Amino acid sequence: MRKETRGPDGRLVMLEAEPASSDDERLARHAGLVLVREVLQLRRALPADPPPPLALRPFRSGVDDQAFLDVNNRAFHWHPDQSGWTVDDLRRHEAEPWFDADGFLLHERDGRLVGFCWTKVHPATDEDPAMGEIYVIATDPDVEGQGLGRALTLAGLAHLAARGLEVGMLHVEGSNTRARHLYERLGFTEHSAHRWWAPEGTPPPVA
Repeated sequence: MRKETRGPDGRLVMLEAEPASSDDERLARHAGLVLVREVLQLRRALPADPPPPLALRPFRSGVDDQAFLDVNNRAFHWHPDQSGWTVDDLRRHEAEPWFDADGFLLHERDGRLVGFCWTKVHPATDEDPAMGEIYVIATDPDVEGQGLGRALTLAGLAHLAARGLEVGMLHVEGSNTRARHLYERLGFTEHSAHRWWAPEGTPPPVA
């Protein structure tokens, strides 16, 4: 997919490409555009290493809404797509045919939600096998640096593998080097990239 946005004079003012290629990069450079956002798709074979012991339970709609939103919005305050979620945003996702509360895993400490791993299953297509996705994963900023992100990722991958899936995938911002390093250590490799180019100083666009 390539989407070109041009000004009244026909000049290219934004280029979006997924999967992005070297041809897209050359076109953007020729137009004087710079990379303003990059979302990488990473994949790995399943099963992964077993997760450490971690108390998890499924998400309960109507009960866990605000706790999830609080952690999500604190963790993703900087994110173009994931920040500022409301109950309406959550409900729209719950209405998707792929939504499965059993794959929306929550971890609490002292009765307080501190992390979650929301998974998603993609059926097989002509291009790809059936895949299990770490759709959204986050820890409360108060518990960062304690290894919870790694444990939640492995727990999500174990859940997907238990469903018979042999490929795991996720998306990560190219600028999020901390998360990228974690996923690389867990065996993920880059499969493709979704990129946007625009004039320098343009805010990251919403996917």
